[in-house]
Amino acid sequence: MTVDDTTSGAGAEPPPEPSVHATPHHEVDHTAEPTDDPLAIRLEQLILGAERRYTAFQAARTAGVSMDLASRFWRAMGFADIGQAKALTEADVLALRRLAGLVEAGLLSEPMAVQVARSTGQTTARLAEWQIDSFLEGLTEPPEPGMTRTEVTYPLVELLLPELEEFLIYVWRRQLAAATGRVVQAADDDEMVDRRLAVGFADLVGFTRLTRRLEEEELGELVEAFETTSADLVAAHGGRLIKTLGDEVLFAADDAGTAAEIALRLIEAMTQDETMPALRVGIAFGTVTTRMGDVFGTTVNLASRLTSIAPKDAVLVDGALAEELTRTGDAPASEAQAAEEAAAAEKERAEGVEPLAVPKYRYGLQPMWQRPVRGLGVVEPWLLARRGTS
Repeated sequence: MTVDDTTSGAGAEPPPEPSVHATPHHEVDHTAEPTDDPLAIRLEQLILGAERRYTAFQAARTAGVSMDLASRFWRAMGFADIGQAKALTEADVLALRRLAGLVEAGLLSEPMAVQVARSTGQTTARLAEWQIDSFLEGLTEPPEPGMTRTEVTYPLVELLLPELEEFLIYVWRRQLAAATGRVVQAADDDEMVDRRLAVGFADLVGFTRLTRRLEEEELGELVEAFETTSADLVAAHGGRLIKTLGDEVLFAADDAGTAAEIALRLIEAMTQDETMPALRVGIAFGTVTTRMGDVFGTTVNLASRLTSIAPKDAVLVDGALAEELTRTGDAPASEAQAAEEAAAAEKERAEGVEPLAVPKYRYGLQPMWQRPVRGLGVVEPWLLARRGTS
């Protein structure tokens, strides 16, 4: 949709409509293939469940939405302006009507409705690209000599579409339930947005050199293996994968012990894989601002800086996370304290007395040299390691 169409005015007749393929070549039409390819048009109709029927102006007018708001929604979802092409369907009209209705009912503010459109568009765009690149492309290879991809694609999409749609809704509802549960358990309203979390970055060492040495396909396989392993480990141990950046992943956890376990598991998994380069992890604990599924703030910046200075195959944490691990009994205040407790327990056993409560620490913390960190002043990192129980 293009804002230029607002000159038509409410209730005015729309300007003459060119054919559906008359969109200028310098404009990118993300709603359909800008060709006369009949398969592309048939696939679009199959996936959208409707035929092209409206120009941007007509869709906005039918939905009872201003062109300005309709354009903002459209762009927020990640689609380019379509000029005066007749490229929109009944589903587009219904989506506009629903978003505008939420605003009119006072359930969402207009900026929030635009954010909903943007977050949904960004998430599903990546999902759709992945499915086409990694899933459908492989499945649409001609199964028999002489068959074209064209002859295979349509029936395959027809079979997959309802199943993928149902699965997407199921996963979304599951994720929504989990996210809602975390929010309602917040201590107060401020904590719903600005929460205390453990935030960690895991970064592959020497990735830039690898990009020059490996073939594109090998590099892609390495990145996919890293992201898949990281995502599985983060989820399995109670964390949340915030995003992946090729050679780096960002994760968060509600408590320090969970984040520490994830970090060490990541190091252990990568060191066991001979094809993987070394890994380094940095974790910080503190107040984090969450927006559109991402995290921001000083805590996130500190975790990133700690990652950049961490030794290979090691985990660095900030003082706040070290203190939290000590407070919860996951780590001793010092190795000297742990040694004293172990010695006292051993002495009692030697005297025939069973110790009442011997601390069983999961992690060890070693203070490192204080150092200045760009933009954050002087910090004292701690080296995190797994330790045996005493």
